[in-house]
Amino acid sequence: MAKILLVDDEKDIVEFLQYNLEAEGFEVISANDGIEALSKMEEKPDLVVLDVMMPKMNGYEVLKNIRLNENYNEIPIIFLTAKTSEFDELKGFDLGADDYIKKPISPKMLVARVKSKIKRLTLNDDKDIQNSLVINIGPLEINKDKYEVKLNGENIILPKKEFAILYYLASKPGKVFPRDRILNDVWGEDIFVIERTVDVHVRKIREKLGDNSNLIETIKGVGYRFKEF
Repeated sequence: MAKILLVDDEKDIVEFLQYNLEAEGFEVISANDGIEALSKMEEKPDLVVLDVMMPKMNGYEVLKNIRLNENYNEIPIIFLTAKTSEFDELKGFDLGADDYIKKPISPKMLVARVKSKIKRLTLNDDKDIQNSLVINIGPLEINKDKYEVKLNGENIILPKKEFAILYYLASKPGKVFPRDRILNDVWGEDIFVIERTVDVHVRKIREKLGDNSNLIETIKGVGYRFKEF
């Protein structure tokens, strides 16, 4: 049974969402402010649902602290927010949020997003997908050892950086990667390239994926993610 940490300063929202998550079989622990949320991380939740606007410590600060802790930094975090601007979403993704749900919250949508993230965690545990040299996902087989990509069983040729981006995105399907993070993780912080470089490489990858180009999804104003299966 997956354990969900639900964080919101509005107790009626917590009770409402907790009811819906528990009805789907999840174990739910809760917190009503940012400081309490960080203390509840010691209970090792599998996923965090985190409100942005809270007393004592807002959601951005909570997220930042979680991502700085090596014991928790891989735990998926879904933001809940009444904020609607692209800037607010970008800030959350830059700090390491995995998903964003705007208020008023649809419990069905929240449950679906939580299930999706938990399913991916389970697959990662079963296949050790992040450390594996071979990723099999959808119509793709990506072999890091051989620098080989097969699409529906047919080889496609990707230059080194295009291969690296594809492997990087496919290793965590459903996770949103901001452009600047892709630059840092694929090219390295000491190499000067602009964010537009990522867009150019993704466009070339999509061209080679042909009818399967939608495997790489664009998150407007933020970056990219690989489609979940």
